[in-house]
Amino acid sequence: MREKNWLGIVLSFTAGSRRQLSVSVLCAVLSVACGLVPYAGVYHMIVLFFGTNELEQGIWFWTFVCLAGYAAKLAFHAVSTTMAHQLAYNILERMRLRIADKWMSAPLGTVLNQSVGKLKSVIIDRVETIELPLAHLIPEGISNLLLPIGVFVYLLVIDWRMALASLITVPIAAVAYAVMMRAFNRQYADYMESGNRVNGVIVEYIEGIEVIKAFNQSAASYEKYEKAVESFKDYTLSWFRSTWKLMNFGGAVLPSTLLGTMPVGMLLYLNGSLSPAELTMCLILSLGIVAPLTSFTVFVNDAKTIEYAVKDAYGFLHLKSLDDAVERVSLPSYDIELDRVSFSYDADQNGEENSGTCHEALRDFSLKLKEGSFTALVGPSGSGKSTVARLIARFWDVGAGEIRVGGINIKQLPLSQLAEHVSFVTQDNFLFHCSLMENIRLGNPHAADEEVIAAAKAACCDGFIGKLEHGYDTSAGEAGGKLSGGEKQRIAIARAILKDAPVVILDEATAFTDPENEDKLQRSIAALTRGKTLLVIAHRLSTVKHADRIVVMEKGRIAESGTHDELLASSGLYRKMWEAHIGAKHWAANHEMEVGMDHA
Repeated sequence: MREKNWLGIVLSFTAGSRRQLSVSVLCAVLSVACGLVPYAGVYHMIVLFFGTNELEQGIWFWTFVCLAGYAAKLAFHAVSTTMAHQLAYNILERMRLRIADKWMSAPLGTVLNQSVGKLKSVIIDRVETIELPLAHLIPEGISNLLLPIGVFVYLLVIDWRMALASLITVPIAAVAYAVMMRAFNRQYADYMESGNRVNGVIVEYIEGIEVIKAFNQSAASYEKYEKAVESFKDYTLSWFRSTWKLMNFGGAVLPSTLLGTMPVGMLLYLNGSLSPAELTMCLILSLGIVAPLTSFTVFVNDAKTIEYAVKDAYGFLHLKSLDDAVERVSLPSYDIELDRVSFSYDADQNGEENSGTCHEALRDFSLKLKEGSFTALVGPSGSGKSTVARLIARFWDVGAGEIRVGGINIKQLPLSQLAEHVSFVTQDNFLFHCSLMENIRLGNPHAADEEVIAAAKAACCDGFIGKLEHGYDTSAGEAGGKLSGGEKQRIAIARAILKDAPVVILDEATAFTDPENEDKLQRSIAALTRGKTLLVIAHRLSTVKHADRIVVMEKGRIAESGTHDELLASSGLYRKMWEAHIGAKHWAANHEMEVGMDHA
C-alpha cells in the first residue's frame, strides 16, 4: 500500500471500465473547450464595438456563437457527469461485493478482530468516499486543469506579459498552503484517530445500553460518551483554528487573478501595447479561471479524505484469503482426523507466529472421529474445544499438522464443498432480518415449506413458532424480542437439520435449551444425525453423556477420553467436572423448590 499512490489505486479500480471513463473525461474536456467559445465570442463583439465596422448582424452572429458554445458546454458536462456517476456507483457496488467476498474467504479471525464500527465505516462510508475521485476529481479535475492551461495559452497569443500576470497569485497562495501543509499529515492522522475513537465509544454505548441500564450506570456511561464527543469537537475546532487564517488567505488570493492582470494590463494599455479590446479580453479571460482554481483549494482537503478511504478499502480488498482448491474431490468416507495439529490465534496464515505474545490454542493435537460416530469435546473454558470445531470447518488454517476428511486434507477440498459437507451450529446464534421460515431455510435454500416445517418440528421449534401471530412468516426482527436464547438456538439447529450435511458440529448449541425440552431435543438430534459424523462441544455434561466417545481437553491437549461410564470410573478431570455439574443441578433444583414454596 505504501508503494502505491492513492490515485493509481483508484485508477486500478476502474479496470474493465476504462472506455467509459475515457469517454467521460473526453466529454469533460470538450465541455471545457466549448466553455472557451463564449470568451472568443465576447472578444469579437468587443472588437466590433471598438471598431468602425460595427454591424448589427455581426453582434447577433457572435451572440449566437456564445449561446451555442455555452449550450454545448452544458450538454457535454451532462453527458460526462452522468457517465462518471454511473461508472462510479457500478465500481462502488463491485467493491462492496468484493469486500464481502473477501470477508467470506479470509480467515474468520481477520474479520472478528475488527470492530463492527470499523467494518461498517469501511464498507459504507469509506467506499462511498471513493465516489469523489471517480465521479468528480478525475473527469472534472482534468477538465478544470485544462481550462487554466487553455486560458493561459489564449493569453499568450494576446500578450505574454498578461499571461504571466494572470499567474501572479499562484506562488503567493502556494506559499500559504505550503506552510499550512507542513503538519497536515500528522494532524489529519490525529483527526482520523480521534474520529475512530469517538465512533468506537458511540458503538459501545449503543451495543451495551441494555447492560448500562440494567446496572444503573447510565449517568457514568453517558459521561464517557459525552467526553468522547466533546474531545472530538475540541480537537476539530483546535485544528481548524490553527489553519483557518492560512486556508482563507490562500483561498482568497489564488482566484484573485485581477491582482496581477489589472495593474499590468493598465500599464500595457497606457504604453500602447494593448488595445482596449485586448485589455478587456485579458481581464475577462483571467476571471474565467477563478472557478477551476477555487476547486483546487477544495481538492486539497478532499485528497486526504480520499487517501484514507482508499487505504482502508484497498486493505480489505487485498485481505489474504484461505487457499481454495478448484476441483471437487470425491470423498470415500466422512471420517475426520486431526493429525498433530498446532494452532495459535496470533499466527499468520502460513502458520508463522507474528512478533509479540501468541495464544497457542492447540499443540500437537491428534484426534480421530469415525464416520457416523458421536464424539463430545468437554473441558474448562479456554481448553481449545471451539478451536477444534472451527479448524474442522476451516474458519482458520492450521499452523502445523493436517486435518483430513475421508483421508483427504481439507485444504485440497474447495471451500464450497467443505461447507456443503459440514453443518456448524454455535452458541451465539444470529437471526437474519427476514421471516423465521426463511431463517430456517438458510440451511437449504431449495427446501419446500413442508421440509422447513418438518425440520422445525424435529428441532422442537414448531410449538413456540405456532404461538406467534404470523407463525413462520413472523419477521425475525419482530420475533427477536419474544424468543428466548433456547428458542433461537433451536432455530439454528433446525437450519442444520434441514441442511442434512454428513458432518454436524454443535458448538455449545444446546447451552440455552429449556430444561423441559432438553431430552426431547437431544432425542431429535440423535435421530436426525444417526449415520452422520457428529461432534458436540458442551459445558453441560448431561447433554453428551450418551456420546460414543467423550474427549476431555485441557490447555490445548487431550487430558483423557472414553465413554461416560469409563471416565466416571477414573479419578480424572471428567469425574470432577461431572460432580460439579451434578452439584450445580441439585442446587438449581433445590432453589426452584424454595422459590415455589415462597410463592405458595
